[in-house]
Amino acid sequence: MRKFIFIAILVAAVVLVSLGCISWPEKKLAEKITTLKIGYQPSTHQIAEMVAAEKGWWVEDLKSFGITEIKEFEFPSGPPEMQAMLAGDLDVAYVGTAPPITAISQGLDAKIVAAVNINGSNLVFKPDVAYSGPQSLMGLAIGTYPPGSIQDTVMKKWLNDHGVDISQVKILPMGPGDAVTAIEAGKVDGVFLPHPYPAIVELDGKGKSAVASGEMWPNHACCSLVVSGRLMRDYPDLVEQLIKTHINATNYVNSHHEEAARIYSNRTRQDLKTVEYSIKTWDGKWISDPHLQIPSTVEYARIDYEMNYTQKELTEKDLFDTGFYDKVR
Repeated sequence: MRKFIFIAILVAAVVLVSLGCISWPEKKLAEKITTLKIGYQPSTHQIAEMVAAEKGWWVEDLKSFGITEIKEFEFPSGPPEMQAMLAGDLDVAYVGTAPPITAISQGLDAKIVAAVNINGSNLVFKPDVAYSGPQSLMGLAIGTYPPGSIQDTVMKKWLNDHGVDISQVKILPMGPGDAVTAIEAGKVDGVFLPHPYPAIVELDGKGKSAVASGEMWPNHACCSLVVSGRLMRDYPDLVEQLIKTHINATNYVNSHHEEAARIYSNRTRQDLKTVEYSIKTWDGKWISDPHLQIPSTVEYARIDYEMNYTQKELTEKDLFDTGFYDKVR
């Protein structure tokens, strides 16, 4: 009898649902997103972002996903950019691979989904500084990006690898503009900066590049594409298109150096000849495959933990989600 009553109730419920009298609870739909907030830095490392913006690809490629506005935010370096992302002010970031490590360890809900470039920074000294190897940096003042940045991490690893006591080198955290001003005014002995800033100092006759970052750490990860967890969970198709557009822009930069230089020069108001010289002389390479960055990024995480930049050593799983890129490719 009880079985018959249960079946009768079930049948009645099905009938009522079909008539629209009652409904099952529905999964909460993600809030519609119409504005995409992208962070980047004024470095030739991140020309792909600027090309996608200037060509109108962000707007054109994302409009079918309901995006009606692209807001771009410029940052002097990666650490403040990641602080903005922690505050919820960015959905997407073109940023050095090291700063997200610190931010994720602090609770940032985001992952690296694609690569942007490898190598591409230079250690530049004033003309009167006699560089003879890592040991010769002892007692010198070097301006570079803040702790937890690519440049800070690469240089400190390089010094450690060569037995140099980091405490004997005066490493001063600076944004790129301040660092260029400092070396050209003779306030520091050298700078370690991403391009095009080494080229600016050289062409101004205020310094000479001594070591490229690829010599310090061959094929090290530099900039990456970081996407918020909310975007990945709620708008996976949008993230896939973001990566497609990024790949397209990266390929375009690699095939059109002169136009890419003009776009960068127009966006940053930096001298075109300087930008062209930078692209010709740097040791960097624009890429999009995140798998190429995993080994050195995991090494960054180890170094950051050893230097107490993070409270735990993060893993590949903590830092990367390559599934979107793999699906796109």
